[in-house]
Amino acid sequence: MPESIDPLEVRVRAGETEALGQFIIKRHPQLMAYINRQLGAALRSKVEPDDILQETSAEAVRSLAAMDLSQRDPFGWLCQIAQRKIIDTHRRLFGAQKRSAAREVPIDARTGDDSRGGMINLLVASMTTASKAFSRNQREMKLLTALEQLPEDQREALRLRYVEGLQSKEIAERIGKSDGAVRVMLSRSLSKLQAILGPELER
Repeated sequence: MPESIDPLEVRVRAGETEALGQFIIKRHPQLMAYINRQLGAALRSKVEPDDILQETSAEAVRSLAAMDLSQRDPFGWLCQIAQRKIIDTHRRLFGAQKRSAAREVPIDARTGDDSRGGMINLLVASMTTASKAFSRNQREMKLLTALEQLPEDQREALRLRYVEGLQSKEIAERIGKSDGAVRVMLSRSLSKLQAILGPELER
């Protein structure tokens, strides 16, 4: 038996602004839960989750007419907007702090790969620059596309390590994994992203 389709979601996919407002109200608890998961401790001390939700809602309403949601999950789209708002807020409040390779490499120092520093700098830049697509260069856009291929827990671990600056033990507590598992996750995630970018890092 086919899964029933939420009529409200159908209207949002059709581009109805009023339906979007109702959809946001209906999914408010889930959206707040997502935002709370994504906010780091440092950012949480300076901004309220409700503020992020309001900015997310306003951006969604503004961009709905230009979006094709016919094949997309409206809730997933809202979560993506919320994530961009969190990144933009972090950048606005703390600045795009590109950490040196010497500070970041020790988590995976045994690789001996000098290009890892470039990978990390690009990763931090991609996660902390403004959300407008035209403000990003091709390497950042390629990395963002690659990040979307990683599971959510891996993306979150990378964000916590290289944007929030947390140590692996702190990340382990935040996402409910062991310190060793987090270290392996970070190493494998960076290696995968680096393999995708390849020669891009040498430019």
